[in-house]
Amino acid sequence: MRKNQSITGNFDWILFIVYIILIGMGLATVYSVAYDPEYPSIFAFSKVYGRQVMWIAVSLFLGLLVFLIDSDIYRKFSVPIYVFTITLLVIVLFMPEKNGARAWLGIGSFGIQPAEFAKIGTAILLARFLSSLNLKQQNIRTVLIANSIILVPMVLILLQPDAGTFVVFTAFLFVMYREGVTYDPLVLRLVNIIPGIKFKQTWVGSHFIPILFVIVFLSVVTLLVSNQTITFESFPDVELPGYYGVLFFIFIIVLVGYLIMRWLFSKRERKRALIIAIMAFVMSAGIIKVVSFTFDKLADHQKERIELVLKLKEDPDGDDYNRNRAMAAVGSGGLFGKGYRKASVSSVRTNHVPESETDFIFCPFAEEWGFAGSLILVFLYMFMMIRIIMIAERQRSSFNRIYAYSVAMILFYHFAINIGMNIEFAPVIGIPLPFFSYGGSSMMSFSIMMFILLKLDSQRKDVLN
Repeated sequence: MRKNQSITGNFDWILFIVYIILIGMGLATVYSVAYDPEYPSIFAFSKVYGRQVMWIAVSLFLGLLVFLIDSDIYRKFSVPIYVFTITLLVIVLFMPEKNGARAWLGIGSFGIQPAEFAKIGTAILLARFLSSLNLKQQNIRTVLIANSIILVPMVLILLQPDAGTFVVFTAFLFVMYREGVTYDPLVLRLVNIIPGIKFKQTWVGSHFIPILFVIVFLSVVTLLVSNQTITFESFPDVELPGYYGVLFFIFIIVLVGYLIMRWLFSKRERKRALIIAIMAFVMSAGIIKVVSFTFDKLADHQKERIELVLKLKEDPDGDDYNRNRAMAAVGSGGLFGKGYRKASVSSVRTNHVPESETDFIFCPFAEEWGFAGSLILVFLYMFMMIRIIMIAERQRSSFNRIYAYSVAMILFYHFAINIGMNIEFAPVIGIPLPFFSYGGSSMMSFSIMMFILLKLDSQRKDVLN
């Protein structure tokens, strides 16, 4: 219910100014890295910097339209918006392949990437669904619906395939965790299938984030030993995959943990302690087996990317060429950089760093402005994300708060992974730097996402429930 209407009464100018600064810095970097002396005008639409100007203008126009729409529209039409974006994801699967994937809708060089807009539809519907729940009375149905809202676009995006955007969608899991959505109902249902055991509550679902880190740790360790084998001197013909060593190590930890619980717990609780120990071992074994099986089924180039990130393989002039050259460009910038339009390693003209105006836009910026400039850019992104979290916490509407956290997490994923790709900290999975990288779909989707947030926040004092 709304008690009055306002357009810019509570507009967050600070967030908007940071957004404009990042767009301006991004455009200047794209112009610098792709500069063609035969087309010096920044409005040369045959060049990427000219097209970037066009995409920025379109994005600002769409942002203005979004801001003029009443904020209640996003809540009321969350389902149609979500269905529309999902429909686009289905349609794109029937489009011709481009660079080995079916991810674009359009004609010629102009097109849109539906996966970018699916983030908006998912964020809006997830905010609508979670804001309608009584989180103190969760059940399996609500947990499954919330996860299905995220999983449907993830599956469709994986079919394209677009591994980068697929990873970004896991950001919504942290939003759910922040709002108190746990997997306890589902875990309880599975545990209580065991005869003679009746758990009334479980800490598994409530500790999703720590468990997620354990899963990531086990996955990384499994991948690190994936190419190793275990041999026995007494049985030279017997060779076991390296992950059996990890499994044995987990078994020892679980056994010691069970013995400690058996010593601390009463006789009545020891049976539950045994069940917990068995479940921990079975789940760990399942994670290890799934990771190893999935890794074996990956295409060779996907395996190579993972091996390069984990330093299991060195190929600086082959499969790891992009990251290697990007890191060289970042390092060549030194403390204060080479100066604007003086990048040599990452320039489009030299082509030492492929995609330097898109996925690797950070490296030409770092080469031109050095560590000092890179630090300022990182500060601006961190300030933007912190500002969005502050905006989220001051909302009276849970819908607004959940949407704001979704925006913050999506931006964080893009920021962390993109810069990680440029400094050899993350695999190359095609993640653009928000408001900075060249690209129409990313610029429009991030701008629409941001203006929806600004609109919701501007009317926060008008919302009574």
